Amino acid sequence: MTTQETIRLTDLCDLIADPVRPGTLPETLYLGLEHLASGRLVPIGGGLSSNVRSTTSAFQSGDVLYGKLRPYLDKAVLAEKAGVCTTELLVLRAKEDVDPRFLATVVHSPRFVEHTIAGTTGVQHPRTSWAHVREFEMPAFTFDEQQRIAGILWLVHEAIGLSEALVEEGQALKRAAMQTLFTRGVWGETQKDTEIGKVPASWVLTPCDQIFRLTSGKKRPSNLSDHPNDETPFPVLGGNGVMGFAAEWYLDAPRTLVIGRVGEYCGAVHIASGKAWVTDNALYVQEWRNDSVDVTFVGAFLDYFDLNRFKRMAGQPLVT
Repeated sequence: MTTQETIRLTDLCDLIADPVRPGTLPETLYLGLEHLASGRLVPIGGGLSSNVRSTTSAFQSGDVLYGKLRPYLDKAVLAEKAGVCTTELLVLRAKEDVDPRFLATVVHSPRFVEHTIAGTTGVQHPRTSWAHVREFEMPAFTFDEQQRIAGILWLVHEAIGLSEALVEEGQALKRAAMQTLFTRGVWGETQKDTEIGKVPASWVLTPCDQIFRLTSGKKRPSNLSDHPNDETPFPVLGGNGVMGFAAEWYLDAPRTLVIGRVGEYCGAVHIASGKAWVTDNALYVQEWRNDSVDVTFVGAFLDYFDLNRFKRMAGQPLVT
């Protein structure tokens, strides 16, 4: 029995450092972390470099853009055309004997994500580095094997995309229903104009600070699993819902309202049940000040109201 040769990530690709000053390429495609979704192989959006005031990095079609900030978010895409990107993305260019699609799947593999997380530095803004990720070890595959592996995984990715499109359609129907319910009520009553828009005439507006008191979560546990098990059964909620499962918890309530505080999805609303952990990327209701309030209703209304539109844009989007 022979042992398969082992290689490092640096044997598959090179780091490309090609800085571009603001305004140099005004009409060029710009990709930031907000244009990448966790686990996705292609961007979910894009912008123009003319709207960016900081130095960017140039990339070519076929380069892999890997998010070094908070690597547990698993953000990396294969560039479909040339452009510039935030310096929080490492530009990786496949070597001649490497399929770029294969390289994109490698940096999404669970073992690679674990490797990058182990090499993060910084508390508020944990980052990994090329010096660390380049040392990731994996079995060596021929170019033909790379193509076959990439072909299968990209088919899976496309199937996931189709499923997500169906989910989007369902979400659109949900939003339409919420629009009707929160402006006309269950019985389709007449409306009145208020400072937050039209609502049913019989409704009374109540400031949120008379309904609940929010507080920030705590630093996330160090060891998280992707799925609940006997050792890590408790959900850990971050800026966009459940980000993993831990052995620890500090909240225990039938229903806990959680609002994303930091990141692309800040303002996102989720409801946790039972024992859970909320990270410092989110806010949660520490005290309910009105016993007559239904938690599910409050969560649904805040979801409909779209708190994300009130975010402050700094290094990271923020809702206070």
